[in-house]
Amino acid sequence: MPKFFVKNEQVNDEKINIIGQDVNHIKTVLRSKIGDSIEICNSDFQENFLCKIEKIEKEKIECKIIEKIEIKTESNVQVTIFQGIPKFDKMEYIIQKSVELGVYNIVPTEMKRCIVKITDKDKTKKQERWQKISEVAAKQCGRDIVPKVEDIINIKEISNSINDYDLFLVAYENEEKNKLKSELKKIDTNKNNIKIGLLIGPEGGLEENDVIKLKENGAKIITLGKRILRTETVALNVLSIIMYEIEK
Repeated sequence: MPKFFVKNEQVNDEKINIIGQDVNHIKTVLRSKIGDSIEICNSDFQENFLCKIEKIEKEKIECKIIEKIEIKTESNVQVTIFQGIPKFDKMEYIIQKSVELGVYNIVPTEMKRCIVKITDKDKTKKQERWQKISEVAAKQCGRDIVPKVEDIINIKEISNSINDYDLFLVAYENEEKNKLKSELKKIDTNKNNIKIGLLIGPEGGLEENDVIKLKENGAKIITLGKRILRTETVALNVLSIIMYEIEK
């Protein structure tokens, strides 16, 4: 059954109004009609509803709430990925698959060894496209939120936010001893919302000076094993392990 996201202001006691691009998708792609059922998520409160279409207008679709769906799809682990910007097809792949695996949000990060350089003029356009990819993936896999793709930042801006996380990980190919498993064992899994940051380098890897600075500010530098992974593999590998080990 198709699922759509709305904000709280679109929801009242018995009705939900769908507006924006979803209206055209429902009418022209799904060819839905009055009386058809759809699932709608109030993303502000992570509440899901089974609804029936009652009215179809040019810019709005009015739906009646049939029942609240109690199943929750969100994790108790909130993972934020700080992704060194790779080539654009790779970035889109990382966003899509990370959303499917349960990422909380994604922060595209400019680093010294990034092959791709994005001009200030193009940053907003890229961020909007990436956010749309996140939204489509969230709908497809039944998420209760649309993970946000944040504005592009510089790696130097990250140090001040490390302490906002219960654990901040940096995957670094030159680390040999400290393993992901060791750091995950230190987490209090009884906590309701565990916040984990994960920084991943681009195709060219991380600069040693940046890694040293992040470590000085509290980040945990980890190895992912004997083999060097592609940048588009790291997020999916680490996310899968985190969800397996910690998710309730």
